[in-house]
Parts: sequence; C-alpha cells; structure tokens
Amino acid sequence: MSKYSDAKELAGLTLGQKTEYSNQYDASLLQPVPRSLNRDDLNLGNELPFKGHDLWTMYELSWLNDKGLPQVAVGDVYIPATSQNLIESKSFKLYLNSYNQTRFKSWDDVQARLAQDLSQCAGEAVNVNIHSVSEYTDQPIVTMGGTCIDDQDIEISSYEFEASLLEGAVSEKEAEEIEETLHSHLLKSNCLITNQPDWGSVEIAYSGKQINREALLRYLVSFREHNEFHEQCVERIFTDIMKYCQPSKLTVYARYTRRGGLDINPYRSSEQDKPNHNMRMARQ
Repeated sequence: MSKYSDAKELAGLTLGQKTEYSNQYDASLLQPVPRSLNRDDLNLGNELPFKGHDLWTMYELSWLNDKGLPQVAVGDVYIPATSQNLIESKSFKLYLNSYNQTRFKSWDDVQARLAQDLSQCAGEAVNVNIHSVSEYTDQPIVTMGGTCIDDQDIEISSYEFEASLLEGAVSEKEAEEIEETLHSHLLKSNCLITNQPDWGSVEIAYSGKQINREALLRYLVSFREHNEFHEQCVERIFTDIMKYCQPSKLTVYARYTRRGGLDINPYRSSEQDKPNHNMRMARQ
C-alpha cells in the first residue's frame, strides 16, 4: 500500500463509493487528485526529471444533438504531466455519463466543453479531440516497440513492490552505451482505493549502459500487489530506472486496458512530451 493512501485529499472521492448516475450534464462530477501526493513520496521537486502527458481514450461518449438525435464519438484527451492534478477515473466516467441526455448544438460545442471542464479539473490546459466512429475503421491494432522481455525462464515467488530489484541492473564495468527499446505486457498493479486490478503493457526506451533484462522484469512484476493509480506507477518506474540505471535518455510509455469506457496511457520522457502515436493495442 502506498504511503499516501490515507491522504485527506483522497477521502472525498466517489471511487469505491456507491453513486448515482446522472444523465444530465454536470461538470461538478469531475474530481482532481493532486499529483504532489506520489511526487512527494518520490522526492520530486518543482523541477520534474521528465516531460509527458496522460493520454486518455473516451470510448463511451454520447450526447443528443439539438434535434434530440443521439450522437456517439470516440475522444482523445491529452493531460499535461505538469498539471497540478490528475483526474480520478471514476469521476471522469460519471462526468461523461452526464452528457448522455444533454443536448448540444454541435460536435465542436461538445469538444470545447470537454476541454474547458477537464482543464479546470487538471489545473492546466487539456487538449481534447473527438472523432466519429467511422474515422477509426482503418486504425490498426499496434504492439509496442523493441524487444519483449516476458519470455524469460525465471522463478518468481514475491510480488511485493521492491525498487531495489533494479540495484545492480547495470554493470559498473560496462563502458559501452547502447540505445535500446524493451517492453513487457506483464505490468499489473491495483487501484489505490478499490484494490481492483489494473492491467497494462509498458515500453521502456533508453540510452545508456545496458539494463539487465531479468532484473527489469522482476522489478516490473513486483508491481503486481502494489496499490497506485496508473499515472503514479509510470512516474515511479521512470524515477526508479533513473536512480538505479542512470540512463542518459529515458522514455516510459504504458498503455492500460480500459475500464468504464476509458483507457489511460501515461507517457513520461526525458526527451519529448508526447509519444509518436496514440493507437490502441490488442487488449484495449
């Protein structure tokens, strides 16, 4: 369990509580969670060691047009990692449900309202784009870049988070620096509040001394009983790799399976603030 799981900022969340579902627009349903909660635990100051965004996909977005005809869309949301708050996912779902029986004059009005409300909750400008379902017809299902590290013949008996599993993951005697991209589909953590499982895949691209793949896989598997939100797990992975492996460049990009019509895909990088693509994977 994370050190801040009992923080007062989490006490009022609808997450884990029985809630009423409103089908009339209500921006007050959105609930922020301060990013400082886990960043203080990671000893991160105001000068963050990474850039990035949280990429959300809205699969269950619907409203009524001005004649009362239902509309459906798929939406992309880009929340800057520099924002004061992340947005709690159940509140996001409840907020989107409040559009269901609300009339809007145009798609542009819906997109603008989403951007306005999400920006207000996050504390920084959020970019939103909504698309017709037909726009996704030819979009491919993708996988992650580089080499998958999951097929190693190793024995694991502990599933409690342990950052020090990365200790010694790079050889002090190794002088040569490489560029490498690795990925794993075995990332699993648990919701900070409800303990429900969160399933994801993670891509790690770095430049530096070669990281031992067994140590990296053991480290990622150690999240299996760990309780944190998606965004917090990715920032923990980034800071732990930086601490123990000291690469000159590092990017961590996780794509989680959807829940409640939303998927969350945190991206943190020393090099750029957005990934080169935002396309869904087989489990999304």
